[in-house]
Amino acid sequence: MAGKKVLIVYAHQEPKSFNGSLLKTAVEELTKQGCSVTVSDLYAMQFEPRATRNDIVGHLHNSEAFNYGVETWEAYKRGALSKDLVEEQKKVQEADLLIFQFPLFWFNMPAILKGWMDRVLVQGFAYDLSKAYDGGLLQDKLSLFSFTTGGSKEKYAIRGGIRYLLWPMQHGIMHFCGVKVLEPHICYAPENVSEEKRKEMLAAWSQRLKTLWKEEPIDCSPEWYFK
Repeated sequence: MAGKKVLIVYAHQEPKSFNGSLLKTAVEELTKQGCSVTVSDLYAMQFEPRATRNDIVGHLHNSEAFNYGVETWEAYKRGALSKDLVEEQKKVQEADLLIFQFPLFWFNMPAILKGWMDRVLVQGFAYDLSKAYDGGLLQDKLSLFSFTTGGSKEKYAIRGGIRYLLWPMQHGIMHFCGVKVLEPHICYAPENVSEEKRKEMLAAWSQRLKTLWKEEPIDCSPEWYFK
């Protein structure tokens, strides 16, 4: 939709990968719609995933015992977070839609993407303990987790489905921060299917993006994940 701003946080080492193709498809289709698209390519940026003392510029709130959550909260309030965090927070703040593109690692997001969540979405910026979930600080934004798997859809089905894996990502992070969550886009086992099937997956992603702004967010309740 023209005028909308999109941030794609991309976590794959190889531009020629299927995740890279999904990223390219999203950038092309959303740009064609008139959206302003920004990509945070975490590996290319050599994004630091570790949450450390280096994330705070200047003095600590408590130099006797380091508490990352407290220190980043205090640093955010006084404008003393490291430059890379400020830059990423600005991208988040300006975005109408956040897309996370990644391969599923051990039933979770890659460590570099989890580190982005840990370091960028600090208290005061993304959430407040008194203002969480529907009252979170990042309201009026949409999010979408687009990822690939190693296993087939059938293999996930016999183990209870894949939705329960999304509880900590979609509910525990995005919904907690007040961000509305769209249905995830899952490409099952692209490495184990034909080239024709991979092209169909990319076409399906492109087609979905054409009407994405008309979609309604999911019901962020335990029933959606565990029913």
